[in-house]
Amino acid sequence: MNKNKIILLGVLIGGVTGLVAAILLTRRAEKTERSTAITSGEGLKLGVLIFGLLRTIASLDDE
Repeated sequence: MNKNKIILLGVLIGGVTGLVAAILLTRRAEKTERSTAITSGEGLKLGVLIFGLLRTIASLDDE
């Protein structure tokens, strides 16, 4: 696959994923009647999960 197509696909997937995350965050805030702010603990968990995902993607071709 062409390098530019792969980058464009990654951008589209990232954008859609971010949109879904924002929708879920606002739904949770409306349901619990809180603000949409993420706590530091949630931010840390999210960062670790994203780092793990990127590490897994980077090692896909290391078989």
